[in-house]
Amino acid sequence: MASVTEKWRRFLQLSGFERATVIEAFAGLMITWPSLRLAGFRRWRAVLEWLSPGQSKAQPSFATGLELARIVARMEAAAARNLFFRPNCLERSLVLWWLLRRRGIPAELRIGARKDAQKFEAHAWVEYGGSAVNQADETHLHFTPFDGPITSVETPTH
Repeated sequence: MASVTEKWRRFLQLSGFERATVIEAFAGLMITWPSLRLAGFRRWRAVLEWLSPGQSKAQPSFATGLELARIVARMEAAAARNLFFRPNCLERSLVLWWLLRRRGIPAELRIGARKDAQKFEAHAWVEYGGSAVNQADETHLHFTPFDGPITSVETPTH
């Protein structure tokens, strides 16, 4: 495990854009963890959508939107690794989706499910142009994504 000094050295070697993205991801992850539990998925996603008007910030030049999306995903993953808790795939994907939308990248939040043995499992990831940007492995391929936009995974109460 890298020492605190080594982590700071690596952080300071990042470009200004990358450092800002890590800080923004860190803040997003820190607030998303309790917000999902207090407000629920539908409400918190609506807040994040409101906070990401989709207007592009000034960006360094990238060859493609996919290249930018992968850099943002890498910075978000670095922030998630350095938290005092381990965010789950939904928390991480919501924050990455928000970060990309804030940068004018039309990313899609995907949630899929599978039944393994007698256990129901779900997984969340972010896609841009049909490519999963926050999946280094191919975990998401083992889940059948829900069709259509994700609006709520909450059970309505009567």
